[in-house]
Amino acid sequence: MAILVTGAAGFIGHHTVKALLARGEEVIGIDNLNDYYDPTLKHARLNVLKDHNGFHFHEADIAASRLADSVPASVDRIIHLAAQAGVRYSIENPGAYAQANLVGHTNILELARHRTVQMLVYASSSSIYGGNTKVPFSEEDRTDDPVSFYGATKKANELLSQSYARLYGLPQVGLRFFTVYGPWGRPDMAYWLFTDKILKGEPIRVFNQGKMGRDFTYIDDCVAGILSALDTPLAAPKNAPPHRVYNLGNAQPEELMSLISHIEAALGQEADKIMEPMQQGDVERTWADISRARAELRYHPATPLHEGLKHFITWFRDFFQR
Repeated sequence: MAILVTGAAGFIGHHTVKALLARGEEVIGIDNLNDYYDPTLKHARLNVLKDHNGFHFHEADIAASRLADSVPASVDRIIHLAAQAGVRYSIENPGAYAQANLVGHTNILELARHRTVQMLVYASSSSIYGGNTKVPFSEEDRTDDPVSFYGATKKANELLSQSYARLYGLPQVGLRFFTVYGPWGRPDMAYWLFTDKILKGEPIRVFNQGKMGRDFTYIDDCVAGILSALDTPLAAPKNAPPHRVYNLGNAQPEELMSLISHIEAALGQEADKIMEPMQQGDVERTWADISRARAELRYHPATPLHEGLKHFITWFRDFFQR
C-alpha cells in the first residue's frame, strides 16, 4: 500500500516524502507546481526525490474536479500538505486561497472518504489563532477571529474535516504548524528574505519596528510530528468524531531582532535595517502550547533556532553558490 503526499514539491512536502522513503514507504506525490514562487526550486526538490524507486510523482491540482484520476488505488493513507500559502498574498488574491485551500481540501476529503483511507493527516496553521491575545496558544483556545484570509481558510479546513469525521467516520489529524523553517524552505519567508538580502548587501525591511515574536519550528522537528501523527492511534476523546488537532511548534518564541542577529552571526555580515510599521494581516506574536502533542504524539522538538539557521544558511550558500 502507498501513502499520498499532496504538495510533494513544496518545502514541508519535500522533507516529508524524504523521511517516508527513508523508512521504506511507497509514496505517491502530487503537486501542481504553480508559480507562487519560482518553480525552479520545486523542480529541484523533486529531482532529489525522483531517483528513489518508491516515489511516484503526478503533476496534479488538488482543486481539479477529476483529482481522483491522478491517485492510484493503492493509496491507503494521506498526508495533505498542498495549499496556497502566505498571509500577505491572501489579502491581494483571496480567490487563489478559496480555490486551493477550500475546494482543494474538500476534494481531498472526498477522495479519502471514497477510498476509505486509514488516516488523513492535513496541514493547518498557527494563523488560525488570529487576533488571540492569550499566550501560549492552546488547541482549546477560540479561533474565530482571523486577521488574514489565509488563516480563515485554514480554520474552515478544520471545520470541514470535523464534519467529515462526524458524518462519515473519516479518521483525521490536523496539524497547526508554527513558522517552519530550514533547508529547501520557501523564498517568501522572513529568514530566507533576510539571508538573501544581507548576502546581496541590500537593506532588509523589519516590520513593527522589530517588536514581533515567532515560534520557529525546524523542519526536521516538524516532519517528526507529521510522521507521528500518521502512525499514532487516534487520541480523540471517547464518543467524539475521529478528528484531533495539534500544535506543532517549538514552544519557545524568538524575537524578530534575535532572528536577525542569528542570521548576521552565521553570515558574518551585519544587516542594513529599515524599520517599518506592522503589515496588514500580520500578528505580533505566535507561541505554541505543545503539551497535547508531547503527550499524545510523543512530539519533542529539539533544534534551537541558531542551529537550524546554520543548517539553512549552509544549504542556501551551496544551492545558490554564494
